Amino acid sequence: MKSMLLFWLALIVAGTGIVSTEAAEPAPADLGTRAQGIDWPDFLGPRRDSRSPETGLAAVAADVAGGKPLRVVWQCDLGESYCAPSVSRGRLFHFDRHGDVHRLTCRNSETGAELWTYELPASFTDMLGYNNGPRATPVVDGERVYVMSPEGLLACVQVVDGKEIWKVDTLQQFGVVKNFFGVGSTPIVWGDLLIANIGGSPPGSPPNVYAAQGKVEGNGSGVVAFDKLTGKVRWQATDELASYASPVIAQLQPPAPPGGDVERNGDRPPGGAGGYRERCFVLARGGLVVLDPATGKVDFQFPWRASKLESVNASSPVIVDDQVFISEAYGPGAALLRVKPDGEHEVVWQDQPRSRERSLELHWNTAVHDAGHLYGSSGQHGGNAELRCIDLATGKVAWQEPRLSRSSLLLVDGHFVCLSEDGSLRLLRATPERYDLAAEITPRGEDGQPLLEYPAWAAPVLSHGLLYVRGANRLVCLELIP
Repeated sequence: MKSMLLFWLALIVAGTGIVSTEAAEPAPADLGTRAQGIDWPDFLGPRRDSRSPETGLAAVAADVAGGKPLRVVWQCDLGESYCAPSVSRGRLFHFDRHGDVHRLTCRNSETGAELWTYELPASFTDMLGYNNGPRATPVVDGERVYVMSPEGLLACVQVVDGKEIWKVDTLQQFGVVKNFFGVGSTPIVWGDLLIANIGGSPPGSPPNVYAAQGKVEGNGSGVVAFDKLTGKVRWQATDELASYASPVIAQLQPPAPPGGDVERNGDRPPGGAGGYRERCFVLARGGLVVLDPATGKVDFQFPWRASKLESVNASSPVIVDDQVFISEAYGPGAALLRVKPDGEHEVVWQDQPRSRERSLELHWNTAVHDAGHLYGSSGQHGGNAELRCIDLATGKVAWQEPRLSRSSLLLVDGHFVCLSEDGSLRLLRATPERYDLAAEITPRGEDGQPLLEYPAWAAPVLSHGLLYVRGANRLVCLELIP
């Protein structure tokens, strides 16, 4: 319980926007009955880093390795979508396409019982033949939940009943030129703002990226901050275009001194030591943008994108102390930058353009940091993807494991939950020494058939001991920690 309190205290002090630094507003009734653990109200968790402070997994891993399956708590069929669910105060939210509507569904997170639905019109067609459902995860903030459709409809509805509060057509308002996979970046709440990678273009621009032959101009709406209560624009910045990576807001801080009191997972209480400030990190279409979330003032931009037209940035930045790690899978690979208190930056290391060797080529998964190392699935395609561990300070590969296809990771209690795109689940011990498999899990139905089918591209979610994983057309809730 103490670790849970410290976790939430850290969020409050950091002012991440997940727990507001403003006066507390009324919270919806908590429908949950599982006291231990935390909510997972945002993409990749409360801090967007795919790390959970929950404990008790070690004994479970031993049981699973001994042949005891995880209990299937509930499951449900889904529409078309690639996005993960979010969980807050006993409610689970998933966003899917059903015919000509995108449907946000709210369920009891412990039973799967449907509570309400909210719908937006759907007309999007993927330019490369992938499914036509949502890509962006629902974001829960107190009494509100936000969704972004692949057409660029940004909506805010009430958590308790799904009643619409406001809605903005970002494609129309900002003149967004259609990209390959539509809109797929998940907005982030910070204080009283909702910040999104919009990437609009001037009037008269071509209708899509192919018609523009990749030469799409910006109009100053690369990153837009909306009033989270009304949807009104508070600020907008940069001529950058939208990517499929999601913004991350973090409090920069100097590294811990050698031999300092650092927990095993590398966490330290956040703060503004050494003149460092809270910053918003956006890996946009053309590269990294670092800016002040309060005003939109840009500190610096760092170009980072493959030269070929059919390439995207889809992996979110990873912030560790005063450093930011970025990666993509189509060309330049990975880079680590150090951000100085005055907003300037320096390159710590980066993959070399003339070398075939890349440290970590992340496609749509985001790396997870643990004790000075990064873990992630490296490779653009399933056939050549391999799970890797690299040294954060140098980019040197510590180990690599092929034949897992593309995978997503969630760090909890010294283990990784590893979900591969074929729907297979593994528990791995988090160690830079080697690939250390603790247990393999294949969730099956009463007929013995696997419950998850390709493509299982959504990141796994853990909330109050319950693990939520989705495949092509099904969401499964497993009891990971009793």
